[in-house]
Amino acid sequence: MKLLTLLEVGDLGGLVVMIILIMLFGALFISAVVTLFIKLIYEWKDGKKFSRKQFIQTMIICLLICGLISGYICGGGL
Repeated sequence: MKLLTLLEVGDLGGLVVMIILIMLFGALFISAVVTLFIKLIYEWKDGKKFSRKQFIQTMIICLLICGLISGYICGGGL
């Protein structure tokens, strides 16, 4: 009933914030999974250590790609 109460007030700012946070956490989760997959392949194939800097850079690149995809979908391009 909390969501219904939020919608009855008439201020949909909370709902917008919840939608944005859900999208952000979803993108973080997806990019973390992709980054861990890339890390496993990198360490298995080359036998090298995947440094923390490489991990952060890969995660940021994945977040940017997720942002581009979600912007394309939500922007009406698809």
